[in-house]
Amino acid sequence: MPSERILVTGSAGHLGEALVRVLRAAGREVIGLDLVAGPFTDAVGSITDRDFVRGRLAGVTAVLHTATLHKPHVGSHPRSAFVDTNVAGTLIVLEEAVAAGVQRCVFTSTTSTFGRALAPGPGEPAAWITEDVVPVPRNIYGATKTAAEDLCALIHRDHGLPVIVLRTARFFPEADDRAEVRAAFVDQLAAGADPRSPLARAVGAKGYHAVSTGPYTGR
Repeated sequence: MPSERILVTGSAGHLGEALVRVLRAAGREVIGLDLVAGPFTDAVGSITDRDFVRGRLAGVTAVLHTATLHKPHVGSHPRSAFVDTNVAGTLIVLEEAVAAGVQRCVFTSTTSTFGRALAPGPGEPAAWITEDVVPVPRNIYGATKTAAEDLCALIHRDHGLPVIVLRTARFFPEADDRAEVRAAFVDQLAAGADPRSPLARAVGAKGYHAVSTGPYTGR
């Protein structure tokens, strides 16, 4: 049986780096791909560059696609950039994966696809979310991730590429986070407790802009 080679896109981000760390610790062969150079990025380039993506997929058996523009970019990047990266870039990754004979793919989406469907009803403490809830994107991030999910389903139907879509929990705070949730986090820090896992501490906090404009922006 041929050995497995895994491509992780977005390897300089929180989730991408965590995946590379865990997979390499388990003895897997991993290629990290990102726009940003770093200790867990082997190939520096954009998922919107089809030739670049094609060259990185040679011999790859599985793709973990985490590269994305996300919440911290909503206020700094035009909507067209989200479409280019999250929709067109994902399509390139999927199509080139099919052409390269990749055996399986995992696409990391987000619970932000539910968007306004997450708002609780009048007098209710929270919204109950199941797979039956129809996403109602709140912003361009959620809208493009929903579109990318549809592309995953389309490529699977048309070409048979096994694709799993995982809607991961939020990585970043929202402006409307409940005050009691924020207070509980602050209380933990004040008591000297670190709510982060060892892996989260190893990955650390990353910035996503050349110049800081607030949390999760400056590198």
